Amino acid sequence: MLKEERQNYILDKIREKNKVKSNELAIELNVSEDTIRRDLNQLSHNGLILKVHGGALSTHQKLYQYNESTIFNRENKIKLAKKAISLLKDGQVIIMSGGTTNLELSRLIPQNLKLTVYTYSLPIAMQLTEHPSIEVFIIGGKINKKALVTVGVNVIKILSKIKADICFLGTSGIDLNEGITEVGYEVSFVKRVMIASSDNVVSLVTSDKLNTTQRYPICDLNEIHKIITDLDPDDPKLHPYIKRGVEVL
Repeated sequence: MLKEERQNYILDKIREKNKVKSNELAIELNVSEDTIRRDLNQLSHNGLILKVHGGALSTHQKLYQYNESTIFNRENKIKLAKKAISLLKDGQVIIMSGGTTNLELSRLIPQNLKLTVYTYSLPIAMQLTEHPSIEVFIIGGKINKKALVTVGVNVIKILSKIKADICFLGTSGIDLNEGITEVGYEVSFVKRVMIASSDNVVSLVTSDKLNTTQRYPICDLNEIHKIITDLDPDDPKLHPYIKRGVEVL
């Protein structure tokens, strides 16, 4: 593993755990503790970590506490997030909807990726403040206290003026005939504008939400460019969607 890759791994580990130990990193990366100490010294010199005896700490004060125990079906959402990361490139403008799948995605974005992210989700915005190379824009409006997202006319106005490379759309329900649907009216309206403002629309959907519908429509299947699920793309459940012309990852 090259030094840059090794140091990015260390940064990702610190971001996830808030602290690391030199001896554990040496075992995980199959290098000497002296090598790890040199890496930590360099990262500390660059202001990216706080070096302490036996390891290092994050320099960020956690304004948002990521709590993995509260995320339902978390392992499958991690699978989705890792697939979604393969679509990211330096310099892209991204719109992210709310939801815990997108929260996992925001947590796992590699440290070296430089992105601009617009979101109306408070937890996702706070999670992204810990990323050193992402410029984060929180779209202000009335707060939906249950979902912790902003909604309303101001959100619509701002989203309509954005031109994004990718929209990562958290999905409450997806069906061959009904398309993508949402539980709440205000959020469904916001998501429609997100779609209109993006060159590529990627639906992130766990397999339990395939072939299900919610009350409020968002868009037809033909408005979605890609579907990312926790299933293998060859899974029979996905064949009907592929036949409809949607790329499945």
